[in-house]
Amino acid sequence: MDQIFPILIALVLVVIAWKVLKGIVKTVALVVILAAAAIWTFGGLT
Repeated sequence: MDQIFPILIALVLVVIAWKVLKGIVKTVALVVILAAAAIWTFGGLT
């Protein structure tokens, strides 16, 4: 159940970034959001 929260937060941030940002800034923001969610969900790079 704890793994659902980072995914939901990432989804909301992706939607906000998609609507607000443009161009390369949007791409970088989306990559950072998804990478952070993956690290948070799967416990880091161990």
